[in-house]
Amino acid sequence: MNNGNMNIRKAVLSDVKGIAKVHVDSWKTTYKNIVSDQYFNNLTYESRERLWENNIPNGGVYVAETNGGEIVGFSSGGLERSGNYHGFEGELYAIYILKEYQGNGLGKALVKPIIEEIAELGLNSMLVLVLKDNISRLFYESLGGKKIDAVEVEISEKKLTELVYGWEDIRNIF
Repeated sequence: MNNGNMNIRKAVLSDVKGIAKVHVDSWKTTYKNIVSDQYFNNLTYESRERLWENNIPNGGVYVAETNGGEIVGFSSGGLERSGNYHGFEGELYAIYILKEYQGNGLGKALVKPIIEEIAELGLNSMLVLVLKDNISRLFYESLGGKKIDAVEVEISEKKLTELVYGWEDIRNIF
């Protein structure tokens, strides 16, 4: 799938470096004033590479790359993980896009294959967790996500609120 000059495809193991870079760099721009500096000091490319080396083989990971082959965004999703939300069976685990590539439809292009993957599992509902102070929650609202819960999380000794958005029918999102 092409989004302007972007190619969206399923992630492969050789993408770990690019995914880890997007993960860390976009965390730093998105959460700069939300999460403590101490947390960022421990957030390294290497630690994220190990994480994605484990995640990619399980599937449900997609990347957005430029024509030049640079990974500028990724998404992952699958079965809902907590079991706390009856009626919500799929989950968008993560979507990260480098700041300079945000706001031009890339988010939607990365959510689409996750929805397709969840639908292929025979499910048609989904949720996503997002920090309340993260502006990207407006993106989920624009896709029709309804706020279903707010939970307190602790990230490096700082208490933060995470919002849970849900879609009862993912077939209506696009």
